[in-house]
Amino acid sequence: MPYFYFDPTYILVLIGVVLSLIASAQVKSAYKKYEKVSTRSGFTAEQVAAMILRNAGITDVTIRPIAGELTDNYNPKDHTLNLSQNVYGSRSIAAIGVAAHECGHAIQHAEGYAPLGFRSAIVPVVSIGSTLSWPLILIGLLIPRLDVCITLGILLFSLVVVFQFVTMPVEFNASGRAIAILRNGGFMTEEELGGAKRVLTAAALTYVAAMVTAILQLVRLLLLTNRRR
Repeated sequence: MPYFYFDPTYILVLIGVVLSLIASAQVKSAYKKYEKVSTRSGFTAEQVAAMILRNAGITDVTIRPIAGELTDNYNPKDHTLNLSQNVYGSRSIAAIGVAAHECGHAIQHAEGYAPLGFRSAIVPVVSIGSTLSWPLILIGLLIPRLDVCITLGILLFSLVVVFQFVTMPVEFNASGRAIAILRNGGFMTEEELGGAKRVLTAAALTYVAAMVTAILQLVRLLLLTNRRR
């Protein structure tokens, strides 16, 4: 099995790693730049989020601070909008942009946005697939008589690719909603919106990188399988 450990297909893994590192560096750079610039409105990210939700007629979502950096998320299961500690009480362009983005997810949920519903529905299956896919593939590669494990592992890993693919419209739509809400609600000036757009665009690139990385991994698995046969 020497080709499994040292083979040209590792270049695909390397490409994925490089793309992920570049995307991560860009989002951190954009966030750090605009977390130092406060908006003229003077509102905190938590206050803006509360106003956005109230204006959208959403009253069953709890806004709360959570630990970590850039760990912000909306949880449709318990209707919580979780803002990282650096975002929650911040008045910066970056923080308010991130908070508005998460509000975009809450609005998607309230409106029954189909891609978000589909993504949420497949999360349990994707979790199982991502956990079992590689062990099954390794078993199939190491034991010739268990080639079926490779096929099953690839099918399970394909669910990860599907998840990443579905995530794209969900995230871009949430960012689009965020910018429109911040503009129409008068929460930011046009100049400030430019900074928020850069932060959210950089964040979106991380999802693009994740999808490309997953696709490259799938291609590599298919190449290894064909070589084995």
